[in-house]
Amino acid sequence: MALQDTDIWREMLSGNPYNAIDPQLLAALSHMRDRVAEFNAYVPTDTEMQLEWLRKYLGSIGENVTINQPFRCDYGANIYIGDNTVINFNMTILDEGEVRIGSNVYIGPNCSIYTPCHPLDPEERNQGIEWSLPVTIGDNCWLGGNVVICPGVTIGEGCTIGAGSVVVSDIPTRSVAVGNPCKVIKKI
Repeated sequence: MALQDTDIWREMLSGNPYNAIDPQLLAALSHMRDRVAEFNAYVPTDTEMQLEWLRKYLGSIGENVTINQPFRCDYGANIYIGDNTVINFNMTILDEGEVRIGSNVYIGPNCSIYTPCHPLDPEERNQGIEWSLPVTIGDNCWLGGNVVICPGVTIGEGCTIGAGSVVVSDIPTRSVAVGNPCKVIKKI
């Protein structure tokens, strides 16, 4: 039985608190770290091997997708990418929740997408309690370098997010948004 068919996996994706230090999840994280190391070790011009790896380990990828190395993710299976999307160097995706990246999306270097949330109470946090919230990036978006997208955020279609922004709340369609916290500065 695949981990995706287990109760703990469904709990992780539910948005409700779950045990993030469950042995099955820890084993899957460890396994994926080894797989990510394989991806990052491919010769950069060996795009066929990279695409084969992406098709095998990500939830889905569209046509004409580029992910430059190095790339990091937790599970991979919860990442869905549309067509004609380019992800630059040093992308980190913590995909305890679903991450959906649309088509024709450009993501600059050193960007991060986070779905896991942790309790503010240190005793709960130390018990491995966690929950996840999905992240969605619409079609035709551009994220500048060093953008951080926090759990539960939806970035609407056609948005531009300025370099260095920390996106903590939803960004409406066809907006230019910048800053920490990221705020809309104009509509397109």
